[in-house]
Amino acid sequence: MNEPIVRLDNVKLTLTSRAGPVEILRDVTLRVPEGRSLAIVGPSGSGKTSLLMVMAGLERATSGSVKVAGHELTRLSEDALALMRGAEIGIVFQSFHLVPTMTALENVALPLELAGAADAFAIARDLLGEVGLEKRVDHFPAQLSGGEQQRVAIARALSRAPKLILADEPTGNLDGKTGRQVVDLLFGLQRRRDATLVLVTHDARLAEACDETITMADGRIERAAEALVS
Repeated sequence: MNEPIVRLDNVKLTLTSRAGPVEILRDVTLRVPEGRSLAIVGPSGSGKTSLLMVMAGLERATSGSVKVAGHELTRLSEDALALMRGAEIGIVFQSFHLVPTMTALENVALPLELAGAADAFAIARDLLGEVGLEKRVDHFPAQLSGGEQQRVAIARALSRAPKLILADEPTGNLDGKTGRQVVDLLFGLQRRRDATLVLVTHDARLAEACDETITMADGRIERAAEALVS
């Protein structure tokens, strides 16, 4: 059996607050098989987004092991972590996080330029064509619909051909029809690129479309297939 692309062992995340330490994740162990899609579901405050952020290296685990694409994130410096994340992980947020003063083309090309790619704009143009925005490359985010902005965000997340795609409520700011179109696009791109997709969602239909689902409650994985948590 291949090594999982994400391997978490006894991960804890404790954050400080005025009232004292708050346990966000409690002894989370998880295996995410390469090339599969995984939905993380559960009530608000259950730790879903925090788990995703730990996988992305945007939140450092308080204790435990976080191994992603062969890298032990807990041992990496901030600079090494940023380099690893840029090369191996694509992140799609609910709120798009596009640079408002940049065109769609410039937004998608940005990670490639930062990585020193000489053909950044050519790759970005091809990606925008792949997500159906070949006629919107010179538009700014404010000139795009919500669905179009999310398509730009997806193209940007895939710009460096990451092995792992992390999506936090990717349809949360979209209407039903647009959300379904974005979901179909995201799954299609994941399959064509043989990437792994992990997404946080409240949408039951979206969760059902994934190969695997885990349910979180109170910072723990409450329900999951045995192979994912052992």
